[in-house]
Amino acid sequence: MGASLGSLWPAPPEGDVIAQGTVMDVGGEAELCLGPIAESYPPQCSGIPIPDWTWEGVEGSESSGDTTWGAYAVQGTYDGEEFTLSQPPIMLALYDPMMQDDPTGGEPGQGDEAMLAGIQDELPDILQEAYLGSSVENGWLYIDVVWDDGTWQKAADDDYGDDTVIVRSAMRPVDG
Repeated sequence: MGASLGSLWPAPPEGDVIAQGTVMDVGGEAELCLGPIAESYPPQCSGIPIPDWTWEGVEGSESSGDTTWGAYAVQGTYDGEEFTLSQPPIMLALYDPMMQDDPTGGEPGQGDEAMLAGIQDELPDILQEAYLGSSVENGWLYIDVVWDDGTWQKAADDDYGDDTVIVRSAMRPVDG
């Protein structure tokens, strides 16, 4: 397998980004969870710290014990470690994002099941806490990460070819 994907890391975004996820606040420590959520009650997850988060004026949350959570679209800055809000959160039920273009152009990928499964097995070790999940579909391996500015997509293309892996960033730059 290639070596670029594990050796290159994208720089944090320079401007505001938007992300959709669960805000989980346990005992006053809020985190933005972009990956899996444990379906316990209350739910559990591990995410990106959100300093200065307040539930004041924020609708759509639920609480149990010292845990409060809700699903939101959030806009702010990400420095690679923390997410700082620049706009009030929007309940995901009320958020209507622009549809993203299909990066495959509707064409099948060139990966075979065994090769894609092999790449997929290595991803948690390679991408560490930035790795959110992955799936195989129509000859493509879709890799979901916290943030990519194109660095990881280029590395994946260099390692596996232009028609095998699609890297999808959970945080997206705010247009305009």
